[in-house]
Amino acid sequence: MNYIGIIIGAVTFLCIGLFHPLVIKVEYYFGTKLWWAFLFVGLAAVIVAITVDNVVLSSLLGVFGFSSFWSIYEVFEQKRRVEKGWFPKNPKREKEYRNEGETKA
Repeated sequence: MNYIGIIIGAVTFLCIGLFHPLVIKVEYYFGTKLWWAFLFVGLAAVIVAITVDNVVLSSLLGVFGFSSFWSIYEVFEQKRRVEKGWFPKNPKREKEYRNEGETKA
């Protein structure tokens, strides 16, 4: 029996499950300023994935890297969700959000 697909699927599921709350916390405490950290981690994971000989490890690093890339988009989307009132604003960073009545230009 071959379990490689199940392992990759499970790790993909875990990456999505871990990055989701991470994005929420990063946006809450730091705003969108740390998008570059997701880029750096993603690039590092992809570069290592290219150099690793083990197919399973390379696949898992690729999944992790591209989950990190997707988190760049999600941290900006999280800011929009906060502005809509779907998630709480950090009171220390209140001025970074658009006002409720303000329209998007």
